[in-house]
Amino acid sequence: MISRRRFLAITATGVGAPLPTAAQPAPTLARVGGLATYPRAPRTQGSPNLSVFDEQLKNLGFVEGRNLVIDWRYSSDSDRLRRLADELIALGVQVIFAGDPYALRASRAATATTPIVAYDMESDPVAEGFVVSLARPGGNVTGIFLDQVEISAKQLELLKEMVPRLARVAVLWDSPLAASQFEAVKSAARTLNITVTSVVWRGPAQLPVQFHSAMRDGARGLLVLSSPLINSERPAVVDATLRSHMPSINLFHSFARDGGLLAYGPIQAADYRKAARLVAKILGGARPGDLPIERPDRFELVLNARTAKALGLTVPPSLLLRADQVIE
Repeated sequence: MISRRRFLAITATGVGAPLPTAAQPAPTLARVGGLATYPRAPRTQGSPNLSVFDEQLKNLGFVEGRNLVIDWRYSSDSDRLRRLADELIALGVQVIFAGDPYALRASRAATATTPIVAYDMESDPVAEGFVVSLARPGGNVTGIFLDQVEISAKQLELLKEMVPRLARVAVLWDSPLAASQFEAVKSAARTLNITVTSVVWRGPAQLPVQFHSAMRDGARGLLVLSSPLINSERPAVVDATLRSHMPSINLFHSFARDGGLLAYGPIQAADYRKAARLVAKILGGARPGDLPIERPDRFELVLNARTAKALGLTVPPSLLLRADQVIE
């Protein structure tokens, strides 16, 4: 159990200062719970996205250490996540920020009344029953969700542009979480006349054998679907793709920054600002059921040119021109 910085209430009285003639009202204190699937506490390592989240809350008048407490909890174990969600409810948080779909599921299991703001890039909120509709969620959940069908098609198009003869792609996915995500990939692949080889996430130690098997079946590219469990082991995933000489693409820029070939997906900082605005609205009295589900509206393409060279790939000029960032 890892808690964020504890709120310290300080009452300062100057020496010789006159006593107040009437009791002063206590400052209003907002309390937010944060829950995420992670084996370690990212705040201790410095998370740019959470820093953006903090800064946006500050801009909206909620300052930690003054009128705001944020209690953070992390675990990569789903059962423990549920217990941590119960713990946050017991602390009396006014809203939970669920940073991924596992955290959202744990929060939903813990409460049907405490507001939840989700950052979920893997789930369809209507199909999963989190909300009644995108425009009027209707319950205690709102947040930022991604349309997987559109993003999967775009990622496959980009990978095929890098590997023109790509006819079979391996897809690394988290099966307890991403069934609808995987179906979206298969649908997009059929449109592009690409065959999909399923590679189910079983932990980083299994990746070399799994990737070798996929390549033996004819896979010549790899789509790494987003998952908090896979994301937390990103260095091992990237290392396995490079050792397998597998051109790869993932949702987040950090994948390409760490050595993956391509990344195409939402700019996370922009979406964390949106999440902070939703949290602030709820702290101000808004009901989550009245706050429409939001979608990412800013996307980036990141290309690792060093990795392309190591894989013996020639980067098409058209792709270079469209890239928002090229890692030389």
